[in-house]
Amino acid sequence: MTDLRIRAAVPEDLDAVLAFWEAAAEGTSISDDREGVERLLARDPESLLLAERGGELVGAVIAGFDGWRCHLYRLAVRPDRRRLGIGSALLAAAEERFVRLGGRRGDAMVLRRNESAHHAWRAAGYAPEEHWRRWVKPLGA
Repeated sequence: MTDLRIRAAVPEDLDAVLAFWEAAAEGTSISDDREGVERLLARDPESLLLAERGGELVGAVIAGFDGWRCHLYRLAVRPDRRRLGIGSALLAAAEERFVRLGGRRGDAMVLRRNESAHHAWRAAGYAPEEHWRRWVKPLGA
């Protein structure tokens, strides 16, 4: 996997990332649009990590650190490139970023119905915390 390159996204990547998420990720949310991702990069330019192989986008993860907690979102690998270590490499890069910034624990948003993702997260050393429930409210509508 020596030809795998992981780097921080730049604004010029956003259209490709949004198209990638449509093809490779499990659904989208209210902020998974150009404006939302532009705000993410403006606030934390190194938070969106991309995996490329041969110049082609094959994986992505958001590794957001708010100064207190380390949050992982939107981990996705191109379906025909899964089980090749790309997701593991992205998570390792995210975790290295968190440690560098002083983070002490990473947490991930994982859909309940995404069973294949559960296996990948467990293999990476993550475990669900069943006593928590996510509460959401769309803002500004």
